[in-house]
Amino acid sequence: MKDTVTLAGQLRSGGRAGGEDSPQWGLASPQLREEAWKWFAALDNPLTTLLDMLDASRGCGGRDPSLEAWVARELERWLQAQPHPGPAQVSPTLALKPLQARAVRLLTEGPPSLVEPLVSIFQLQDADRSPVLAHIHRLHQEGKFKEAIVLGTKLQLQADLDVEKMCVPLLLQDKVGLAERYVDSLPHLQQRLLALMDSWCQPGFDIRVVARQYPQATLRLERLSPRALGRHVLRLLEQYSLDPALCPNAVTQQRLAALRYLCYKRLVEVSPHPVPQGLVGQDECLQEQLLQLLASLEDVAMVAQCALDLSLPVERLPATVVAEMSQLRLQERTAKAPSEDRRDDCYQLPISRDDIYFLASWEELARHEDTLLQPGQVVGVDLEWRPSFGTGGRPRVSLMQVAVEGRVFLLDLPRLSSPAGGQGPRAFSQLVSQLLSDPSITKLGYGMAGDLRSLGTSYPALAQAGQKLQGGLDLLQVHRQMRVADRPAPAVDGAAGPRGLSLLVQQVLGKPLDKTQQLSNWDRRPLGEGQLVYAAADAYCLLEVYWALCREPARFHLPGALPWSLRLGRSERHGTWEPPLQQASASPWQVLSPEDAAPEVPARAFRVVCDSMLGGLGRTLRCLGVDVRVLHSGEDHRQAAEVARQEGRVILTSGLPYHKLLAQVGAGRCLAVDCSLKAQQQAKAILRHFNVRVTPADIFSRCQACNCDQYLKVSKDMMKQLVRLSVHLGGPGGASEWGSMGSQETDSAPEEAPGHCSYDPPCRWLEDADLQTHVPATLANGTRLQLAGVPAGVLRRPGLRHFYCCPGCGKVFWEGTHLARVTTETSADLAAGPGVCTLCPAPCS
Repeated sequence: MKDTVTLAGQLRSGGRAGGEDSPQWGLASPQLREEAWKWFAALDNPLTTLLDMLDASRGCGGRDPSLEAWVARELERWLQAQPHPGPAQVSPTLALKPLQARAVRLLTEGPPSLVEPLVSIFQLQDADRSPVLAHIHRLHQEGKFKEAIVLGTKLQLQADLDVEKMCVPLLLQDKVGLAERYVDSLPHLQQRLLALMDSWCQPGFDIRVVARQYPQATLRLERLSPRALGRHVLRLLEQYSLDPALCPNAVTQQRLAALRYLCYKRLVEVSPHPVPQGLVGQDECLQEQLLQLLASLEDVAMVAQCALDLSLPVERLPATVVAEMSQLRLQERTAKAPSEDRRDDCYQLPISRDDIYFLASWEELARHEDTLLQPGQVVGVDLEWRPSFGTGGRPRVSLMQVAVEGRVFLLDLPRLSSPAGGQGPRAFSQLVSQLLSDPSITKLGYGMAGDLRSLGTSYPALAQAGQKLQGGLDLLQVHRQMRVADRPAPAVDGAAGPRGLSLLVQQVLGKPLDKTQQLSNWDRRPLGEGQLVYAAADAYCLLEVYWALCREPARFHLPGALPWSLRLGRSERHGTWEPPLQQASASPWQVLSPEDAAPEVPARAFRVVCDSMLGGLGRTLRCLGVDVRVLHSGEDHRQAAEVARQEGRVILTSGLPYHKLLAQVGAGRCLAVDCSLKAQQQAKAILRHFNVRVTPADIFSRCQACNCDQYLKVSKDMMKQLVRLSVHLGGPGGASEWGSMGSQETDSAPEEAPGHCSYDPPCRWLEDADLQTHVPATLANGTRLQLAGVPAGVLRRPGLRHFYCCPGCGKVFWEGTHLARVTTETSADLAAGPGVCTLCPAPCS
C-alpha cells in the first residue's frame, strides 16, 4: 500500500509541477511517463500495486479517475515493452486467477476508461465470465446499451450473449457501426444480424413496435426507414461476402426500386433503357408490381413488347395486350436480319459481323494471339458484366472486348478462366497480362481504373492487372479535359440524354451509342446477336474516337496529338493517362514543351457563369480580367445551363448540381469548385485547370462589382468638383443647372505628373458630354457615380493624379496597394511584366 500511495502522490505532484491544476493525463509529458516507468520497474508486484491503487481510489469516492486510467494504460504499455511481456513473467510466483477476480470486480465497478487496459493486463478473456456477464446484463437493464456491447466486444463474450438483444437497441439508436464491430469475424453472428435487419425491411413492418420495448433509450427512428435499412443490409452483404438469398426483403426492395426507375425511363420518358429480364425473373412480387405499372399505360404495343421481353405470364395480362403480343411474335419471325435492322440515329459499327470473333477456348484465343499482341498498335478495351441492381456482392466480369483496326475479339472470361489453375487459364492470364503490360501497345478505355479493379476482383490471376498496366490512355480523363468549340453542347435534359462514353461518341463522331443492351444478362450463353454487336461497338468506338481526336485535337481544345499523353501524362500508379493538372507535381505545366502544352486562353476571352454561392470567386476572377456572370440568389441552376449555352460560358458550381449541369452542357463546360478553399485558391485552381493566361494588363481590367470592362478616367480636380457639387446639391433632385467644369478638364486632358504608374488602362477621359446636366454626378446613361465612398484624405493625397469610374455601376477607383498585393498572390499565373500600383475600390455609399 505504501508503494501505491507513493506512486500516486508522485504522479499528482508531477502533474502540478507541469503547471496543470487538473492534469489531462492523456496528454501527459514524456518526463512524467518516464518517471512512471521507473516506478513500475522498481515495484516488486506492479499488477498488485495497480489493483491496490484502484481500490484506494474507490475508497476515496473515485476522485480523479483519469489518473488511475492513465496509470493503467502506462502499465499496459510498459508490460508490452518488456522482453517477455505478460503477467506470468512479471510476477512468476503470483497466481493470476486471484488478480483476475479483483480486476473483474474493479472493471464492473469502475469507470469505462479502465476496461481496455484491465482486459489487456490481466488477460480477462480467460477469466471467470460470470461476474462480467452479470455486469453486462445489468448495464443493459439500466439502458447503458453502448457500454454493454463495448464490454462484451472487448472480452469476446459474443458466444455467451444474445446477438439480437445486444444489437437491437444499438440499431434503433443508429449506431450500426458498434453492431458491426460486435459481430466482426464471426460469420454465424453476421448472418443473424443481417437476418434481423432484413426482417425490418419487409413490407408493412412497423419499427415503432420494436422501439416501445426500449423506453429508456434515445432512439433515432427517422433514420430507420426501410430504404436506409436496405442500404445497410446490401452494404454488409457485400462486406461479409454472404449469399444475397439470406436477405430477400432488402434484395426485393432494391430490385423493385430499380424496376420502377427503369419502367419510368422506358415507358414514360421513352428512353432506350430496357427493363432486363434478370431484374424480374420468376419473382411473383416483382411481377405483380410490374403488371400494376404496365396497367397504368395506354400504349398497348409498348406494354406488349415489354411483356414479351420479360416473359410475363399471359394469363395475368389484358386480352388486348395478349393479342398484340401474338402480332409481335409473328413480326419477329418475319423480321429482317439483325445486321440490316439498325438504328440510324446511333453509332454504327463500321465492320461486318464476320469481323467479330467470340473466343471461348484457349485454342481459339491462341489462333489470334499474334494479332492481339502486335507491337505498336492501338487497341480498345472494354468489359461487360451482368447487372446486380444493388443486390450485394461485386459482379463477376463476363466478357472482355479487345478491338483492333478492322476486328473485335470478344473473350468469354468464365470459360477461358476455368478450371482455375489449369494450363489453359494460366496461358490466358499470361496473354492478358502481356497485352496490358506492353508499353508499345496503346490501350484505350473509358474509366479504365474501375474496369481493371473489377477484372482483378473477378479473376484472382489478374489481380495485378491495374498495377502492371503500361501504355494506357483513359478516354474518360480526356473527355473531362475536352471542350467542344465548333458546335453547341447537346441539349440534353438530365438522364434522358447520352452520358459517359455515349456522350463522348456523340460529341466526337456525331451520334451516341445505342445502349439498349447495356443491362442485359451477360452471363447468358449463348449471347444474343444484339449483345454481340453492342459489345463490339462499345470497344471499337474507342478506336474511332481516338483517331478523330488525334486528327483534330485543336477542335476539342486538346494539347497536340493524343500520343503526347502517353509520354507526359501517365499515372505512376496505374499507367493510365491523367490530365496534367491532376498530377501531384506543384508545377505540372513546366514539363510540357510549347508544342505539347494545352492551348492558352487569354483571361479576357475566358467566360464563366457562377452560381450564387460563388460570389467571392466571381469577384476574384473579375479582378484578373475574366468575364464573369454571377447568378442572383433567386435564379436556379437551370438558368446557369441556359446562360452557358447561349453565351458560350463555362459553368462554375459549388458542387451539388454538378452532374445535372454537366449533362446539359457536356464535358469540359462545367466544373465543380471546392468550397473548402478560399476564393483566391479557387481562382488559381480554375486558371490552371483551363490554362488561362493572366497578364499584368488584365489585373483590374474589369469592374469587380458589375463585370464592366470599360473605365472613364477622371482627373483629381474634376473629382474634387464632382464630390463638392454632389454634397452641396444633396444628390438627385438638385435644382441648379450644371455649367462648364472649366477649360482644363473639358478642353484637354490633364497632363500627367512626372513619373510613371504601371496601371494605365486604355480608357478615355470623362468629358462634360458624359454627364447629365440636371442631376449631379450622374452619367448620361443614368449611372450615378458612387462619390460618397471617396474619402476626403484621398482627394488631398499628393501624387495622386487621377481616378477611374465604372460606367456600368458608378463605382470609383484610385491608385493604391491592392494591385501589388494581387499581382504578388497570383504571380505563378502571370506573365512577366511590371506591376507596382493598383486600384482600390471605394466602399459603396
